Amino acid sequence: MADIPLPTYDDIRAAVALIAPWVRRTPILEVDVDGRPVALKLELFQHSGSFKARGAFTSVLSAPEPPTALVAASGGNHGLAVAHVGHRLGIPTRIFVPEAAPAVKVDAIAALGAEVDRVGSTYAEAFLASREAAERPGVLALHAYDSFGTVTGQGTLGAEVGQQLPDVDTVLLAVGGGGLCSGVTLGLAGSRPAARVLAVEPTTCPTLHDALAAGAPVDVQVGGVAADALGASRLGQIAFAAVTEHDTASVLVEDDAIVEARRWLWREARVAAEPAGATALAAVLTGAYVPSEGERVCVVVCGGNADPAGL
Repeated sequence: MADIPLPTYDDIRAAVALIAPWVRRTPILEVDVDGRPVALKLELFQHSGSFKARGAFTSVLSAPEPPTALVAASGGNHGLAVAHVGHRLGIPTRIFVPEAAPAVKVDAIAALGAEVDRVGSTYAEAFLASREAAERPGVLALHAYDSFGTVTGQGTLGAEVGQQLPDVDTVLLAVGGGGLCSGVTLGLAGSRPAARVLAVEPTTCPTLHDALAAGAPVDVQVGGVAADALGASRLGQIAFAAVTEHDTASVLVEDDAIVEARRWLWREARVAAEPAGATALAAVLTGAYVPSEGERVCVVVCGGNADPAGL
């Protein structure tokens, strides 16, 4: 694989300053999981309900020329973030989503004033449909996970965790296309070099797991309870370069465990996460990942855009 330029910590620090007026510094909540202390990074409280606003603002505000329109393809959360950015900055926005995208996310995108196109059954099909719209002059296409700006923006979350938890040893987070995983890996490497990232994936969306096994990103079948947020069918090239450079490991969890983790978050902490947002915690609750004695663990609750009726 050819060398892929990765954001440096200086790039991420510059993004922290660039987007600071536009994003929230999300809180840490300390909880007890089977007698072990775990810090929850509540990124579901970010604008638009997920970490995606970080990458979207970074991509738009760092563009060489101010865009006249924004285009994105999304399973839901990225589209919400781009629609939020367009709304805040006064830029017309068009979002392509799969037919199966949850109504709660699609309705929220439309409520922000974005034009919504439902196309195909998967994120990959929506992405292909978005490419033609993105070719018009002045239009900025924002990739959900595999662009320098997106990964740099998500890296601000890693830098933030390192500042809030200077003693953190391990950060667990969910993986879809890999933008969050690669960004946090790079941001944490600069702010807390001794810490590591552990990727958690549904068995039904094993993009990173299969890429590591194959030695390169490969197409995978995706489905299950978290597919609207974690259903990228292939890991991004930037993500693969970052995780292999930093020896990031992947553990898998079943859909039933994700559902139970979501209920646990509501029952024990009154945190209304979506399935993707509960995926990383499922690894701790099921024993797919067992922290060592004294290990300082942080779990990223990355999104909350779901109908709370299921809780």
